[in-house]
Parts: sequence; structure tokens; C-alpha cells
Amino acid sequence: MNKRVWVGLLFLLTILSPACAPPSEDAGTVTVEFSADLLREHIETLSSDEFGGRAPGSPGEEKTVAYLRDRFGAYGLAPGNPDGTFIQNVPLVGITSESYVSLGRDGEEEELEGGVGYVAWTKRVVEEVSLDEELVFVGYGVVAPEYDWDDYKDVDVRGKVLVMLVNDPPVEGIFGDEAMTYYGRWTYKYEIAAEKGAAGAFVVHETVPAGYPWEVVSGSWTGEQFDLETEDKNMGRVAVEGWFSLEVAQSLFEKAGLDFDAQKQAARDRAFRPVALGTRVTATIENTMRNVDSANVVARLEGSEAPDEVVLYVAHWDHLGTIESMEGDNIFNGAYDNATGVAGLLELARVLGALDPAPRRSVVFVAVTAEEQGLLGSRYYAEHPLYPANKTVAAINMDGLNIWGRTSDITVVGLGQSELDDLAREVATGQGRIVRPDPEPEKGFYYRSDHFELAKVGIPSFYADVGISFEGKPEGWGEEQRAIYTAEDYHKPSDEIKDWYEFSGMIQDLELFLEMGKRLAGGDGWPEWSETSEFRARREASRE
Repeated sequence: MNKRVWVGLLFLLTILSPACAPPSEDAGTVTVEFSADLLREHIETLSSDEFGGRAPGSPGEEKTVAYLRDRFGAYGLAPGNPDGTFIQNVPLVGITSESYVSLGRDGEEEELEGGVGYVAWTKRVVEEVSLDEELVFVGYGVVAPEYDWDDYKDVDVRGKVLVMLVNDPPVEGIFGDEAMTYYGRWTYKYEIAAEKGAAGAFVVHETVPAGYPWEVVSGSWTGEQFDLETEDKNMGRVAVEGWFSLEVAQSLFEKAGLDFDAQKQAARDRAFRPVALGTRVTATIENTMRNVDSANVVARLEGSEAPDEVVLYVAHWDHLGTIESMEGDNIFNGAYDNATGVAGLLELARVLGALDPAPRRSVVFVAVTAEEQGLLGSRYYAEHPLYPANKTVAAINMDGLNIWGRTSDITVVGLGQSELDDLAREVATGQGRIVRPDPEPEKGFYYRSDHFELAKVGIPSFYADVGISFEGKPEGWGEEQRAIYTAEDYHKPSDEIKDWYEFSGMIQDLELFLEMGKRLAGGDGWPEWSETSEFRARREASRE
């Protein structure tokens, strides 16, 4: 059979499959509507100065967890932990670091300014780490056998400190073309450095490929950092992780007699080999540590016929907290990121909780901790699931909901990853809207929020972003608002609720998420990953 005809038939069967079919009567009837007033109330409360930026292990966490627990209970949902509570304990280690970094060449030493020229930390749970090692440029630091790509070749980088470019190698026809793969994420860069036996790794920040300005780097990695507790105290990670500013990197290459831009160009070729920079980096990281019992907050709407099969809604409740050493406004309130998503989670819980009868499958609402610290709450849930992955039908993640108004479209991040995208397209069509791919695929958003940790264990995971075609607004207005938010508010104290927040678009998207959840929970089908998805094999193994 012609491949295109076969793909077309598969798509038609997907649309008509039970997982994507209209909900049966057993899926229940909505008896209440989404409330703009309640959405604003939740966002105002969670992003207020009283909650202090909602950092894990802070008084703001205690207030946030209590608020979520009370709201879920008031909406008639049952505790989501099988132990009878709303809480899944997430053991974290909080590390506050003082760092000292200098570069030495030809007998001269240059001390770098923390937060300006670099940021550095260690995830090792020890009081101090130090190193004095050679710097080696390893291009993008990628080892991808499926793309016949190896930036290390046969060069031994054990004990060295690696300098890497952010993102994937921008080579047409491989990796994700314009769309970032996981190889482009900074988390991967540090992981492969540890695998190669390096002593440390610094990623070079550039605003366009990174997708955010340097202020986001300096703000996000300043103050207390968290990680999950591990038996080996994270000794398997490199001793020092960090970022160099573009200016520091350019100066470093210049002093080595190299042109930074020329080396970037060379790193786009499969033939690239690591380049010794003739410079030593001296670094000392001094840690103050504490153990923190953080929490995922979990609520459950019991299914009527297949209660052991679950549909997940997910949003992270945490943000960056308060940085005491910072002058002026030092509370990172996190209104858009992610009080909006938590408000949406609460509203979905309220509306779905009013269904009568309840859907045939259970619906579980998970407000996860420590997303801003590297998706730690969702990673802990994925590694210690309260509901098995092979019994979890799908997950719908919300991280930053629409605050600008109604749209004629909705953005699906990672479009084409799974049949959930086909379901979203069908529901959006019923709303008179279209589904469009991520307009910024190079930023790798599919690997930057909590659904990613669930996808890694095989759970089909859906993540939508705000559309770009706003009703009554000129073409390009939506992209302009995204750019303004990224430049002015993302991971900054200015991410506070604004008087101009418009909730009609948020409700429009929540109605789509609601309908998707009703069909998934009301049917008996199991959405699949696409044939090309890197997560398909894990799902097939878990379902077997």
C-alpha cells in the first residue's frame, strides 16, 4: 500500500478511535462554568508578596501547599495519595553556594565577577569543591549516534573543564532542524560531561539560541538551589557546573588566539574535534546545605468504571522565591510562571468535580514542586508514581496560560509527538480554532516543563502554549507580547499579576483541556506516541 495512503488511514482511525471519540454519557455533564473571577483570585493569592515567590522549603511553600489542599478539598476531590493524604513527600537538598572563579593564562590571573561574567554551582552534596584544570572547547558537546555525531571523537577529556555552546548544532537536515532536541538542553550538556569524566562544564550563554537573556541565567541560579536526595550524594555529577557570559567566552577565545565565531562555525561540522584553549580555570564552590521535605499536592476524582486507569492534569506550583541579598524588589512572584497554570489546575478540578456522573476513568490533579530547579517534582513523581505509568492514559501539562485574550489558534509544543495532538486538533476545530506548531521550536520547550519527565517514562504527554493570532489584534501582536514577557518579566521580580490580565483566552484554552480530559477519561482507548517519537519504545515496554 502507498505509504501516504496508509498514514492517512491511520490518521482517520486515530480520530475515530475510542481515545479520541466524543465522550459517552458516562463522561458526565458539566454543571458549572469556568470563572474569570476565581482564576484572578487564585493568581493574586499565589503570586502575592505574602507567598514570597513560592520557593520549595520556604514559608511560601507551606502557604501554597495549604492553599491547594484546602481548594481541592472544597471542590469535593479526594486525596490523591493512596495513603489518604493530598501530599506526596519529595525529599530535596537545598544548597546555597558561594563561588569563586578565575581564568589563568601565561602567568596572568583574571578573576571573574559572579552573576556578571559567570554563574557556577555544584550539585554534589558536599561542603566544598575546588578545581584547577585546563579548559577544552567541545563545540556543542553532543554525542548522538543516531545522527552520526560525536563532538568528542577520541579525545580524552577526563579531568578537564569543558566549554560548550548552547542548543543543538544548527545543521540542516539533522537533529530537529529548527526544533531543539534534548541534546540542546543545558541539562544534557552537564550529563554528557559527567559521562565523559570531566571535572566541570560551562555552557556559553547567547540570548537568541538560549531563548532568554543573561539576567534569566543570573537570576535563576542565584540563591538556594535544590536537587533530589540521592544515595551517592550526586558524586557522579561533574564537580562544577555553570554558565559563561558571551563576553567572557569571546575574551577567553581571543586570548587563546582563536575567533569565537569561527570556532562556532567549525562546531557545526561532523568533523569538529575538541580544541584546547590553553587556559586553566580555578574554581571553588562553598556550600551551605539543608534537607527539605517538599511536596507534590495530589487530588483525585474517582472514576466510575475503571478507577485504576487515570488521566493526569499537571502544573508546577513553585517559583524562584525571595533573594535576600538582592536590592530593591527581591520577590520573584511568578504570576504568569506558574500561578496561571495552578489557577487553571484548580479550575479544572472544580469544573470536573461537578460532573454527574463521574467519568469512567479517574482524573488526577498534580501540582508539582521544584520545576524551576530542573523538573524535580515531576521527576520524583515519575520515579515514584502514585499511579503506575502503564495505567496512566495521558498527561496534560499547564505552564503559563493565556493572559492576553481570545485566539483563533492554539500552539501545541512538540506537535506530532502523539495522538493527543490529533485529539487537540479535533477539539480545537469544534471551537472554531486551528492547531499550530510552536513558533519558537529552536527553544526546545517540549523538554523544559514537567510533561517531559512523564514522557520519559512513556506516558503520552500534551503541552500547549498560547496561540499567536489574537482576536481584534494585528498580525504579529501575539509574538510581540511573548517577546515582551520574555525580555521584561520571565524569571524576574516583575512577573506580577497585572491589571490588564484578560481571562477570556485562558478560559478558551481551559475549555479545550477540559474536553480533551473528558474524552480521555470517558473512553476506553489508549493514545499512542507517533512512530518517530523517542518516547514510543518506553510506552510499548510499560504497556506490555
